[in-house]
Amino acid sequence: MPTHTLPHHVPITVSFRGGHPENIHFGSMAVVSAEGRLLASVGDVESPLFTRSSLKPFQAMPLIAQAADRYRLSDADIALLCASHSGEPTHVERVAALLARIGADETNLACGSHVPFFYGVTATQPGPGARFSRLHHNCSGKHSGMLLLADALGATQTGYLDIQHPVQRQIAASVSHFSGVAVDQLLRGTDGCSAPNYALPLRALAHAFARLTQETPDPVYGNAPHRIARAMSTHPDLVSGQGRNDLALMRAGHGDWVSKVGADGVQALASFSRGIGIAAKVSDGLLPPLMVAFVSALEQLGWLDDDRRAALASLIPPPLKNAAGIEVGDMRAVLELRST
Repeated sequence: MPTHTLPHHVPITVSFRGGHPENIHFGSMAVVSAEGRLLASVGDVESPLFTRSSLKPFQAMPLIAQAADRYRLSDADIALLCASHSGEPTHVERVAALLARIGADETNLACGSHVPFFYGVTATQPGPGARFSRLHHNCSGKHSGMLLLADALGATQTGYLDIQHPVQRQIAASVSHFSGVAVDQLLRGTDGCSAPNYALPLRALAHAFARLTQETPDPVYGNAPHRIARAMSTHPDLVSGQGRNDLALMRAGHGDWVSKVGADGVQALASFSRGIGIAAKVSDGLLPPLMVAFVSALEQLGWLDDDRRAALASLIPPPLKNAAGIEVGDMRAVLELRST
């Protein structure tokens, strides 16, 4: 097995017990302008890190640029194509409707299935005998978009996840274009939904998100970047779901923020009014410490007012209590963004 250099993460969040540090969560963050200038950072923003589902806007990009009108894709449809949805009825029904436009159904999806996120975030249980299909998979929207792109290209629906399939070739080109990393330099792995996924430096991921905010048409993808970002920001409930962090972040942004989480501790966000993107990673893959650090970064950047702080309060874990209800600790951000 080849060896790879480990990223040089730094402490970004710490759990305290009795006022003393107990668990240290390491990570990194990059803040980048749409022109590609690194504005602020902490930790390692140059080592490639897997993007996971934060990549979804760029995986949907070729379809939206080439065939959004052909398939009558509304902004709500586009949001779902970029979603890590919770498997709520509105999500499942829209995925099924998208597939029906090309005569496909859940059997064409290669994402597998799992219990919908909805139950975990709402602390509820599926009803007796509940069964879940591939439509309930959080990535079923993304996979539906890949099947639509295959149809638009006149390519086979079978094998659409193969890296040599026309769909994946176009997606790799999109990722390369927006990140600035050459196609032959992209580091590839397999995501949890079996789709190819790419590792990018946080600096490149933040730049790619910043580019989504630009109203000026992209020279290759036209109005697709801005259309995707606006669709996601307008329909955060379809990108995410009840009790989820992307829903909270985009609602707090009041139409100015587009955000996308990635599994195992990745978060990206961009501001339309500022033309700035942020990308972060927590090394242990845990979402709560990542959100604590991310909200702190937004505060340090001056992006929060009282209303937005209140809207994001749900992302901050409450004080730690033991079984007797005694408060014994808390989690605090320790990152300090450095301007460059």
